[in-house]
Amino acid sequence: MVGITPKDMVPSPAVKFFGAGTAACIADLITFPLDTAKVRLQIQGESQKAKGTEVMKYRGVFGTIATMVRTEGPRSLYNGLVAGLQRQMSFASVRIGLYDSMKQFYTRGTESAGIVTRLMAGCTTGAMAVAFAQPTDVVKVRFQAQVRVADGERRYNSTMEAYKTIARDEGVRGLWRGCMPNITRNAIVNCAELVTYDMIKELILNTGSRPFDLSKE
Repeated sequence: MVGITPKDMVPSPAVKFFGAGTAACIADLITFPLDTAKVRLQIQGESQKAKGTEVMKYRGVFGTIATMVRTEGPRSLYNGLVAGLQRQMSFASVRIGLYDSMKQFYTRGTESAGIVTRLMAGCTTGAMAVAFAQPTDVVKVRFQAQVRVADGERRYNSTMEAYKTIARDEGVRGLWRGCMPNITRNAIVNCAELVTYDMIKELILNTGSRPFDLSKE
């Protein structure tokens, strides 16, 4: 029986696209409370300034999570989850899933890709992902920053309502608020993450690391 080599199992661009999005959604389900706590801590100074108070409501990541559970209920940790999953499915699918296809585009279909080509591919997919998924990111953060009060009144009651409300009150451009800084950030992050991963993977494969040959069992 012949052993399976990596070249025999190269996934199609569609598999990479949906695989990357699905994996990112699973990761988001697990880490979403931490992301929500991060957003609350980031906006705490602005909230205090608006209310004219110096009281620190949130202290530390786990202190923030505990406070939210006590004052708003456990579900508050998953405010904006639907938008978050929409973001991951659209953002990660493009950022990660199209990276190899973009490398081939820059190399015109050849397998040889230098560091410059990889950096260009990483920057391109990172920027494309943000430009495509920015509305989902805006809605996700708005939900995470939205405090659930006792009487249940909230500015946004559903994900689709949030999209419509932002577009109506702030214009369609409001859904892309902060897009350019986010493009810059994610282009750099994508280069650092994917290019490093790509080079390490290639190095491991080129040093002779292969799956077990089943014929020797």
